[in-house]
Amino acid sequence: MKQSFYGGVHPNDRKEATNRLAVVPLSTQPKQVVIAMSMHIGAPCKPVVAVGDQVAVGQKIGEIAGLGAPVHASVSGKVVAVEPRPYPGGSKVMSVVIENDFQDTFASELTPHPDYSGLSAEEIVEIVKEAGITGMGGAGFPTHVKISSGIGKVDTLILNGAECEPYITADHRLMLEQGERVIGGARILMQAFGLQSATIGVEANKPDAIEHLQALVGGKGDVKVESLRTRYPQGAEKQLIQRITGREVAPGGLPAHVGCAVFNVGTAAAVYDAVVEGKPLTHRILTVTGDAIKEPKNLLVPLGTSFQHIIDEGKGFKETPDRILTGGPMMGIAQFTLEVGCIKGTNAVLCMTKKEAAPVEKEETCLRCARCVNVCPMHLTPVYMHLYAEKGMWKEAEALNVMDCIECGSCNYICPARLHLVQSFRNTKGQLRQLAAKEKAAKEAAKA
Repeated sequence: MKQSFYGGVHPNDRKEATNRLAVVPLSTQPKQVVIAMSMHIGAPCKPVVAVGDQVAVGQKIGEIAGLGAPVHASVSGKVVAVEPRPYPGGSKVMSVVIENDFQDTFASELTPHPDYSGLSAEEIVEIVKEAGITGMGGAGFPTHVKISSGIGKVDTLILNGAECEPYITADHRLMLEQGERVIGGARILMQAFGLQSATIGVEANKPDAIEHLQALVGGKGDVKVESLRTRYPQGAEKQLIQRITGREVAPGGLPAHVGCAVFNVGTAAAVYDAVVEGKPLTHRILTVTGDAIKEPKNLLVPLGTSFQHIIDEGKGFKETPDRILTGGPMMGIAQFTLEVGCIKGTNAVLCMTKKEAAPVEKEETCLRCARCVNVCPMHLTPVYMHLYAEKGMWKEAEALNVMDCIECGSCNYICPARLHLVQSFRNTKGQLRQLAAKEKAAKEAAKA
């Protein structure tokens, strides 16, 4: 039986600045792009080009080393550096720096398949893998792995068009302006899984996108477009599965365990481009917005374009920003430099004024009000996880399933004491991973 997911909050969506603005290409192409070799969950890619090489758009410049997805050049030009550079995640990662020749010379190793009906699941998986497609909603999980691991297990395909984070309208505009790519990608994924239908879940604050997608599907009925009550974090895959199917993914479980596969609408569009047009993933749509930006926009940008260049496309700042985030205000990551380049999961550059951003207040004493428990969509107890984290009691926090925290920020949003709960849980997870690595090394040493 279908049912709404537990918890969640209702922040002001703040999408009015860009939800009616069409996606536009950059007015000025970047002189240089810095393409990170780590745009996915898994090991960073190994650069396969060297300084001085000429590259073309779509040419592979990073090869996978284990779990991952290859990386391709987003502009044509000359490789001027292969070195660690600042990364939106806050560290430095190995990157390929390309000086743009502004010729947009295209060279892809992928073969277009305008009629993909004869492709096998294995062939689709291979095309998606070589196209370097990852989850475009921010998670960055390699799409070919998600498809191949779900074949034979998945009976329900869901496309995530919820876009529940405030401010961001990239997926909204994609569905409204390029819905054919989204529905085409859904049908390709249906073919890979051997399914006859799929559902696109879109929050009700995007009525024009819902109507447009329904018109595109027409009487075929193989792709259903479902309107979802607006609520954060509806875009999280476990919450979306529960809302659309009524199935609940157990703690530590995966969507495939309940017969579901969830893909972002941007991911589906990239699958369509790869299979039908033979194009690897080199560009993405993102939103540059916030009260500090003069002209908020939805932009189509080459991967590796610097945040500074993206902000310049919005005519720069009308006042000094208090903070700049990659992503939205609930789950976004604050940036320490604007020289970072956008990656496959960058759906927004958010520039917030001091008045607009929540002030970084001093933490007060926990009131034991349990509001954080009431809004946690994962049925966790943030109040106790935080208390254990403060005392360095990592194993006790692990017993409370802190690793299941999706870091949605609902607890931070609702907490009257302004406790930095999500930051606390991120630190706890890091400590637990370090402990697990030490325990594994100790066991291996004992065996030796």
